Amino acid sequence: MPVRLERPTLRRADEFLQAVRRSRKLHRGLVSAPDSADRFLHYVKTAKRKSHEGFLVVEASSGGIAGVVNINEIVRGNFQSAYLGYYALEPLAGSGLMRQGLALAIEYSFKQLRLHRLEANIQPGNQRSIDLVKGLGFRLEGFSRRYLKISGRWRDHERWAILAEEWRRS
Repeated sequence: MPVRLERPTLRRADEFLQAVRRSRKLHRGLVSAPDSADRFLHYVKTAKRKSHEGFLVVEASSGGIAGVVNINEIVRGNFQSAYLGYYALEPLAGSGLMRQGLALAIEYSFKQLRLHRLEANIQPGNQRSIDLVKGLGFRLEGFSRRYLKISGRWRDHERWAILAEEWRRS
């Protein structure tokens, strides 16, 4: 099943919010997805900023939303780097669609945005996410204690990164 990346728009709000509700158990303690109309509107607006790129991962034949990929805090100049955030949505989680969507977003980051580096910060217990980035060529670079506040708690994260030249070789 091929996927495409689609910019988030308000016309997808109801479908997105239903998928987020179905995904509560999957996301618990790992991600705080927009779960209200106001939060989704804020996400759509944020995805339009120069320092952010947001995408829905959409299963091509059905048009169903499989997940989200965000390229956050894009820094230009000598850095040319950004943070990669992503999460799957039920009922398509675990189907391999996020791997395809993430690969498309990485390709976009390095070719269209001309970034040099992408970093993904992942909680140590999130093995599915770690396996996903490892399979795409990311390398473990370090550990950050109490790095991000998710669901009201500061949580440790591993720092995984990939460089543009590593992506081209893979």
